[in-house]
Amino acid sequence: QVQLVESGGGLVQPGGSLRLSCAASGFIFSLYAMGWYRQTPGKQRELVTTITRGGSTDNADSVKGRFTVSRDNAKNTVYLQMNSLKPEDTAVYYCNTVPSYFPWGQGTRVTVSS
Repeated sequence: QVQLVESGGGLVQPGGSLRLSCAASGFIFSLYAMGWYRQTPGKQRELVTTITRGGSTDNADSVKGRFTVSRDNAKNTVYLQMNSLKPEDTAVYYCNTVPSYFPWGQGTRVTVSS
């Protein structure tokens, strides 16, 4: 049974940082490109950043230079380091494969507000 468990969200002031984690199980993690997605009320879930099996990364323009994705295949975990956070980064963040093959986890809420 596939499980994706996100953690690390919270309330942070503009300009602050957070590090999200996603623990994956139930599939061969190292064989898949992984991504972080985010969703705000009334909007479609959007792909924010991708890391390939080989470790190459790609970010959406909105987060370039601020967000860094990484993975630890030994721990079946993908991370998202978020710096210089802006109020528009407020969302529920999810991880999944890219494309998203598996059921979504519960996500982790990030709120950027003063």
